[in-house]
Amino acid sequence: MARWTCPACDREFDRTRQSHVCVPGCTIDDTFRGREWQRPICDEIVGFVAGLGPVHVDAVGVGVFLKRQRKLAEIRPKVRALSIWVWRPGLSGDRAWQKRNLTDRTDVDDQLRDWLTESYDAAG
Repeated sequence: MARWTCPACDREFDRTRQSHVCVPGCTIDDTFRGREWQRPICDEIVGFVAGLGPVHVDAVGVGVFLKRQRKLAEIRPKVRALSIWVWRPGLSGDRAWQKRNLTDRTDVDDQLRDWLTESYDAAG
């Protein structure tokens, strides 16, 4: 998948000069520093999506963005839960966000995996 790298923040996007908040990327460890209990949940999600095919993992201070050609999900650490926002096609117009709060790896259930698969297919 051909991607454009922003020369200012060194993050990758699907379109040249794509509009974005230009913040430097970081590691997934940096994103979850102080909320290490949420990292296994994130790893479960990223591992599942990576099993579907190529995925770009864009870690920034506020969360981890999963991208194929377009963004398909945002994983954001919060105080009491890990929030995941999944782009779902056809809910309202072209695409709409679906949100879940997760507190354990077992919260990554069949319904969430179905949403991620649907989003992955649509983001290509």
